[in-house]
Amino acid sequence: MERQNINDLMVFLVVARERSFTKAAAKFGVSQSALSHTLRQLEQRLGVRLLTRTTRSVSPTEAGERMLQSIGPLFDEIGSALDGLNILRDQPAGTVRLTAGDYQIQCYIWPKLRTFLQQYPDIRLELDVNYGLQDIVSEGYDAGVRFGEQIAKDMISVRIGPDVRFAVVAAESYFASRDIPTHPKDLMQHRCINLRLPTYGGLYAWEFEENGREIKVRVDGQLVFNTIYNVLEAALDGFGFAYVPEDIAKLHLETGRLHRFLKDFSPYWEGFHLYYPSRRQSSPAFSLLVNALRYST
Repeated sequence: MERQNINDLMVFLVVARERSFTKAAAKFGVSQSALSHTLRQLEQRLGVRLLTRTTRSVSPTEAGERMLQSIGPLFDEIGSALDGLNILRDQPAGTVRLTAGDYQIQCYIWPKLRTFLQQYPDIRLELDVNYGLQDIVSEGYDAGVRFGEQIAKDMISVRIGPDVRFAVVAAESYFASRDIPTHPKDLMQHRCINLRLPTYGGLYAWEFEENGREIKVRVDGQLVFNTIYNVLEAALDGFGFAYVPEDIAKLHLETGRLHRFLKDFSPYWEGFHLYYPSRRQSSPAFSLLVNALRYST
């Protein structure tokens, strides 16, 4: 196969995975029009349409999806093989791509990687902030982060943090003139700040436990965000109750800016884990990063 054809397939792969010419162009360091021209030429040579383009989105056609599933793993294997050559270098090198939520990155990943990246300057790290339960293989990531109970059995998982507990919090400016909730279901009578999860497109149902029985409460309010830190900020500004991880609310609880409610109904969840395919050929850079993130009690 000619080199130009291989480059064109790489362009298709990145555009199809990113679902965006803008994001793909940024990765290649070229213009969107140049990528669009490359894809049109590839489609003409193959005689099939690979992508459906609208003003707002890009998605693979049936033919494009088949090509994505067939060539994607091959290019990933080539990338892994090239990374494997770094074992011959004096210093580990290569690029590692992780996907996780901003909370996991800020609280569990970045604090450990500050020193790690200074120690290994030839290792490049790409962190994608995403709340979705992504297919890391098809999306081209080396690893992702989820709660331990959410990880598929065919994945290798490494715990990167302790068990996690969420807290119902609110500022005094909100609850001062209102009834205090004594049961999770009382929250349905209050203004609450919602979090939307992209995987299912729905609002997150707040999860509690009573006498060993799970309780899910769907709350309502004036605000919906797709990141947990925006939810926290809105609670600080008095827009209602929020359901956030204990550790990001801790400082505000200690200073009195926020108050906690329904603590006895908040269960502990199995902590966050780094997960990756069991068949993945781990590069030295990836193995070092996994060890750096590994949680030890």
